[in-house]
Amino acid sequence: MPATPVTLTTPQALRLALALSLGAAVSLGITRFSYGLLLPPMRADLGWSYALAGGMNTANAAGYLLGALVTPALMRRLGAVRLLVGGAVAASLFMAASGFFTSAPALLLQRLLAGLASAWVFVAGGLLAARLGTLQPGQAGFLLGIYYGGTGFGITLSALLVPFVLQQAAASAHGWAWAWWALALASFAATAVLAFAVRAMPRDGGQPAAPAASPDSRAGGDGAGGAGSVLRRFAWALGGYGLFGAGYIGYMTFVIALLREQGAQPGDITLFYALLGVACVASSRLWAGLLDRYRGGGPQALLNTLLGAATLLAVLSPAWPVTLVSGLMFGGVFLSVVASTTALVRHNLPAAQWATGISAFTIVFALGQIVGPTVTGWISDGPGGLAGGLVASALTLWAGALLAWRQRGA
Repeated sequence: MPATPVTLTTPQALRLALALSLGAAVSLGITRFSYGLLLPPMRADLGWSYALAGGMNTANAAGYLLGALVTPALMRRLGAVRLLVGGAVAASLFMAASGFFTSAPALLLQRLLAGLASAWVFVAGGLLAARLGTLQPGQAGFLLGIYYGGTGFGITLSALLVPFVLQQAAASAHGWAWAWWALALASFAATAVLAFAVRAMPRDGGQPAAPAASPDSRAGGDGAGGAGSVLRRFAWALGGYGLFGAGYIGYMTFVIALLREQGAQPGDITLFYALLGVACVASSRLWAGLLDRYRGGGPQALLNTLLGAATLLAVLSPAWPVTLVSGLMFGGVFLSVVASTTALVRHNLPAAQWATGISAFTIVFALGQIVGPTVTGWISDGPGGLAGGLVASALTLWAGALLAWRQRGA
C-alpha cells in the first residue's frame, strides 16, 4: 500500500525551521562563536599567545571534523532528530565543563569535545532543514536560511550575555568561567525548546529517506563510491568551501580582540557583536532567492568575495561607522555561504545522497577551520599583529571565491 504523502502548511514549516534554528544557535552561535568574546579576558588571565588562543578554536574545529566523520553512521543508527537533540545536550555539557579548568590542555580537550557534539547537531539539523524544503519547494531557500541564520540568535545572545557576566564577575578569580556557565545554561534552555518542538517533525524527516535502506544507496556516507562521486562532482566548490572555513574563522575568532586593540569600549563591542548576530538572522531572507535560482558555485563565490571585503574593512579603518559596516556585512553573508553548499547539494543530487553531500562539505569546512585559527594567530603574533592576521583571512576568502566560481551545476 503506498505511503501517505507528508504535507506541511507554510506556517508549520516556518515554525519547524525556527525550532531547528535553535540547534544552529547552540552548535555554532554559542558553542563556537561566543569564544571570540571570551578570548581577550582568557588570554590576559592565562598568559596565552595569539597562536594558543587561536588553537582553542582549532581544537573545536578538529572535534567538529571528527563529529562530521561519524555523523553518517550515527544518523543511520539514531535518526536525525535524536542525533540533533542528543548532540545539543552533549554540546551544552561540554560548554559547562569549560568553566572548571584553567590548564591549556584541559581547555583544548573541552573545546574539541564541544566541536564533536556541534557537528552532530549542525549536520543533522541541516539535513532536516533540507527535507523541510522538499515539502515547501517554493520556500526551500528561505527555510534553509532560517536554519543557518539561527546561528545569529546564538551570537546575539552571547553578545548580550557574556559582557554582562564578565562585568558582574570582575572581582572573581577567573571571572570568565562564569560566562561559560551562563552560556551553558542558555544552551540547555535552547535544547529543551528544540527537543519539544521537533516532535512535530514529519516521520520521514527524522530518518533517512526510503532509498537509503537499499544496499546500493549512497545516502548517509554509506560507502566509498557515494563519497567519491560527491568529491568528483563538487571538487571546486569543496575547495572553495575549505578556504572559506579557514578564512571566516580568523575573523570570528580575533575581530573582538582587534576592536579592543583599536580602543573600542565594552558597550561598543556588545553592540557590534549583537548587530552581527542580527544580520545573520536577516540573511535568511536576503539571499534566499539567490540560493533558489542558481545551481552552480556562483552564490558561494559572490558571498566569499563580500566576506573578504568585510574582513578587510575592519583592518583598514578603526572608525566606528566602518567597523559597524564590517560587522553587519560579515554577519549578513557568512552563514549564507554555509546555506549555499546545502542548496548546491539539494539542486544537484537526489535526496538519497543529500546526507553524503552535506557531510562532505562539513568535513572540508572543518578542515579549513582547523588550519585557520592557529595560522591566523601565528601571523598575528608576528610584526603585523592582528591586522596582518585578518588581511591573510581576507586573501584566503578571495581565493575560495575563485575556486567556487569554477563549480558548475547539473
